[in-house]
Amino acid sequence: MKRILTLWAALGMVYVALEVLFRGRSHPSMLIVGGLCGVLVGAINQIPRFYRAPVVLQAVIGALIVLVVEFVSGCVLNLWLGLNVWDYSNQPGNVLGQICPAFGLLWFFIMPLAIWAEDTARWLIWAYDSTVYGRGGKPPDTPYSLKSVYGDFFHGR
Repeated sequence: MKRILTLWAALGMVYVALEVLFRGRSHPSMLIVGGLCGVLVGAINQIPRFYRAPVVLQAVIGALIVLVVEFVSGCVLNLWLGLNVWDYSNQPGNVLGQICPAFGLLWFFIMPLAIWAEDTARWLIWAYDSTVYGRGGKPPDTPYSLKSVYGDFFHGR
């Protein structure tokens, strides 16, 4: 559980940093929401039948996960609590101003980055844990590159 919470916090911080970089601001709740999305998207790779699934399929599933989390958290944060963290009501096809098709498509194309970030964070957190590899055990080689994930994404692997 400690590792999952560490992963959640690390991915949440990455999400907040990216949001500040691209949007110019974020909200403390995004640490929780972004981390949850990261952990749930990363869980795709932990299910054996999806471990070797094409990255495009993982991206579709990941984008759907993010949209569901975004919709539920948006209903709580924005509509119920009135925090106004985001508002997509001016976007075509929006659902209650909390999600919209354009951002769903954006999440689809960002998903290989999210998958790589979660796998890399997982590797960094677990790689040198002696309880996983035993005393003197050898951690796995370095994680794969972001370029290789997008290569697989665009080539359907």
